[in-house]
Amino acid sequence: MQIQIDQKNKTLAERVPRPIRSTARYIKRTPVVWLVIIGVLVFSAVFAPLLTPYHPLKDADFSAVLRPPFWEEGGDFSHLLGTDQIGRDIFTRILFGGRVSLMVAVVAITSGTAIGTGLGILAGYMGGMTDEVIMRFVDMWIALPFILLALVIAIVLGQSFSVMFLLLTLIAWVGFVRPIRGEVLSLREREYVQYARSSGASHGRVMIRHILPNVASTVLVLATMGAGGLILSESILSFLGVGIPAPTPTWGGMISDGRGYLEEAWWISAVPGMAILLLVVSLNFLGDWLRDHWDPKLNQLF
Repeated sequence: MQIQIDQKNKTLAERVPRPIRSTARYIKRTPVVWLVIIGVLVFSAVFAPLLTPYHPLKDADFSAVLRPPFWEEGGDFSHLLGTDQIGRDIFTRILFGGRVSLMVAVVAITSGTAIGTGLGILAGYMGGMTDEVIMRFVDMWIALPFILLALVIAIVLGQSFSVMFLLLTLIAWVGFVRPIRGEVLSLREREYVQYARSSGASHGRVMIRHILPNVASTVLVLATMGAGGLILSESILSFLGVGIPAPTPTWGGMISDGRGYLEEAWWISAVPGMAILLLVVSLNFLGDWLRDHWDPKLNQLF
């Protein structure tokens, strides 16, 4: 059965024109495209005040309400990507909204990486009851409905940057535990780890000096791929109204603002949606490339 499926997939792949297959293979194996996209978006967010003459909150041009992008009829270069329902420049809000999304994602993925990696190493190295307790807690956490949990936390604690950091950290850490634990289960049986134990090194020293450096590449891959998911999660929470409080511009909040204007002003929602798509897809492809590049077993399959 498996052979038939593989042959069918191979036949379908052969139907794709060779130039398209070559381009797709090049994009997968070369991270330049995704690095350029990520670099442009990060640069634009960091240097937002230098790239636009407008302020994302104060500069509302009521004479230019719902002005379309410059390539549409009625648009001009004073508002490259158009304006929203109260005349705020979409390009400006995209730049400053990117700052918020990137800052929240970086802080959350950093804290989530530290927690998840620490628990994964601890579970894999110690084993026994420690491993059992940690992994059952992970199973329980994965089973929780996150959106409902986020709504409850936002209602109890209110909307703020710190609450958003907390919510995204609660998402981020769990994705690290299982992969890191699985790798540590193999590493703890290596000769250099056994030698360190027999030499009298403490458990903490062995985990920090011998285990952690050998899972660093896996951690980096997971963090890269997880960052895209966190940006998407932040956008979803902002869209639902439990993210960063208004009027601070966020990509998810901008999509939510444009829901009532999809027919006459599609750009209010479409432009931030495209920014989210580009950044998340680029981070995921970069993570895939890092995984393929650093995983010899996976490379041998292709």
